[in-house]
Amino acid sequence: SPPGLLRSDSIPEVGEDAAATVGMAETLSEEEQDELRKELAKVEEEIQTLSQVLAAKEKHLAEIKRKLGINSLQELKQNITKSWQDVTATTAYKKTSETLSQASQKASAAFSSVGSVITKKFEDVRNSPTFKSFEEKVENLKSKVGGGKPAGGDFGEVLNSAANASATETIAEQTQEETQ
Repeated sequence: SPPGLLRSDSIPEVGEDAAATVGMAETLSEEEQDELRKELAKVEEEIQTLSQVLAAKEKHLAEIKRKLGINSLQELKQNITKSWQDVTATTAYKKTSETLSQASQKASAAFSSVGSVITKKFEDVRNSPTFKSFEEKVENLKSKVGGGKPAGGDFGEVLNSAANASATETIAEQTQEETQ
């Protein structure tokens, strides 16, 4: 018999019961077995013919692509583009995209409101009596230390002036104590 044909002594497939295979072969008549062998040979021949036709078609396809200048990289790009279009057309992608968009909008609104709250708190602190009192004390100290300097300057200058004035007063007090 030709190679690849079913024989009664063939090994059963995974999961197939060996006893059932032997039992089935025994229940078939010799005529039925011959008929099945012929059918098997015919199907194997058709498969081989189809494989040869497929190989010839693939060779022809490759030749056409070569003549058109289509290379593997271009095909890959086209496949990726088509796959991405297929993905973006799915309902799951659209729902996920909408959800992320809404989450982004909510986050932006939340950050905006947090910024507004912080700005409002700074304004409240700046307008509080305690801060105004502190600001007045700094201005008074500045005018005492700076003397003829024009009003203004940054906060760092005011603090430096206050520190210098404090150091000068301490030295003057120590000098007076020593002379007494």
